[in-house]
Amino acid sequence: MSVRSRRLHKKWRDGIPNLIFLFLCLAVWQISVDFFKLPLWLMPSPAAVIKAFWRTRELLWSHTLTTIWETTTGFILSIALSLVAGLAMVLSPMAKRLFYPLLIVSQTVPLIAVAPLLILWLGYGLLPKILTVVIVCFFPITVSLIEGLEVSDDDLLNLLKSMGASRWQMLYMIRWPNALPSFFAGLKIAATYSVMGAVIGEWLGASSGLGVYLTRSSHSFRTDQVFAAIVAITLLSLFYFVLITGIRRLALPWLNTKQE
Repeated sequence: MSVRSRRLHKKWRDGIPNLIFLFLCLAVWQISVDFFKLPLWLMPSPAAVIKAFWRTRELLWSHTLTTIWETTTGFILSIALSLVAGLAMVLSPMAKRLFYPLLIVSQTVPLIAVAPLLILWLGYGLLPKILTVVIVCFFPITVSLIEGLEVSDDDLLNLLKSMGASRWQMLYMIRWPNALPSFFAGLKIAATYSVMGAVIGEWLGASSGLGVYLTRSSHSFRTDQVFAAIVAITLLSLFYFVLITGIRRLALPWLNTKQE
């Protein structure tokens, strides 16, 4: 058996308990709904959720496309802004003293309080939702990048400095490669938050998106469709997480080999 086959076999073997646990949870859910004869508006069964998912698949997909566009655009913008802010605060101690406390304080303001202001100032278009995603993703990416850039081998930095290396050369040769694992860890955290940010923006005011679908289904007491929207949001969040994980494996093959 090849090394790749052994890895796939190990992943499949490790995933079996998770699949069994998921199946048991769904079975208990289905049996409980049937046994207690719970109404659809109160608690739909897994079978009812699957039927709602399939019945409204075209409408659900159209709303999902809007959320995908908002999430992807906001996520890319947050990465770009985090790179600029992180590098600036690492290379300039003055910039870090000025802006890092503001970065921390910004996280004390609830997103549910900021999103309505964005809609009030920018309208009901895509821009407020994209900015909501940026606000959600910017903090974990920036903090992870700063932590990774600052945790470097001082001996290597002093060696390069003694050889006349500039700050940019030390950043490129030592700091940036050393920061990549932490940077990707921040990306994975932000990836799970990004869809949530878009949905919150849509929930507060939009014409399309999974947040709109969720709100309309809730107002019409279609709890099965609410659960279908939750499933779609969960799958979309998992997609972004798996995507970042795959990019990390391609970008850091040496780290994957070390971990395995």
